[in-house]
Amino acid sequence: MNPLLRLDGVSRVFGSGPSQVTAVSSATLEVAAGEMVLVMGPSGAGKSTLLQLAGALLRPTAGRVWVDGTEVTALTEKRLPALRLAKVGFIFQSFQLLANLTALENVRIVLEAAGWERAAAAARAHDLLVGLGLGHRLSARPATLSGGEKQRVAVARALANDPPLVLADEPTGNLDSATGAAVMALLAEVRSRSKAVLCATHDERALALADRVVRMEDGRL
Repeated sequence: MNPLLRLDGVSRVFGSGPSQVTAVSSATLEVAAGEMVLVMGPSGAGKSTLLQLAGALLRPTAGRVWVDGTEVTALTEKRLPALRLAKVGFIFQSFQLLANLTALENVRIVLEAAGWERAAAAARAHDLLVGLGLGHRLSARPATLSGGEKQRVAVARALANDPPLVLADEPTGNLDSATGAAVMALLAEVRSRSKAVLCATHDERALALADRVVRMEDGRL
């Protein structure tokens, strides 16, 4: 079976000359449908950069990346947003919710960007949030949500377009232990829907839920 995510000899260098930093060095990794892979390592190891490369938020300095059979490193900048919208769901440690929108609107807007009619987008956002236990918080804005509630909205947003690949960057980093465990359980459930999940985390408790763990240090897997 072809992997949903494939990185082949991927490197990313920032800067030049004496200030040059190699954030990721010759990384090769595959993640299959129905698999959750953890990337673990110290701060500054390159985990976040690796996820940004995997999700086509950054272009590699060297190497190639495929997402669901498409070589994203061969696409023009103009074509990348559509691929990210259709193929990749992102979950960030800082949530990155839009402060002036409600929980439902934060999810709905992703669907509308993908071409959904507003009513259908609102229904899909509603169902996702209710399924994540947020039926009573649909009209709440991020400032009034707890950390766990914000992260569940972020999970709903990542899943809105039913992407085959979900990337989570320290999704439990701002959460208490119980809420963090619940978020990791949600990601394990996402994996069970035949999606590929790649998660960068320091949370050792996530090990029990993962199919595989890769370690990263000084930019190397």
